[in-house]
Amino acid sequence: MRTVSWIVMILFGLIALMHLLRMVYGTEVVVGSMMVPMWASALGFVVAGGLAYAVWWEQHHRRHA
Repeated sequence: MRTVSWIVMILFGLIALMHLLRMVYGTEVVVGSMMVPMWASALGFVVAGGLAYAVWWEQHHRRHA
């Protein structure tokens, strides 16, 4: 797997993990005077986790093709 792919996969994985931890612990996030809803972290978890998986899948299948 290429170095750039590893970096991207790790970054998206960490972002997904941070969203998951926010949902598990119920941490409130306030931007300015507005509270960020929990569904935003659920969406962030799905999107970031999906992108990390997509990078892994592409590199894994490119190597075995």
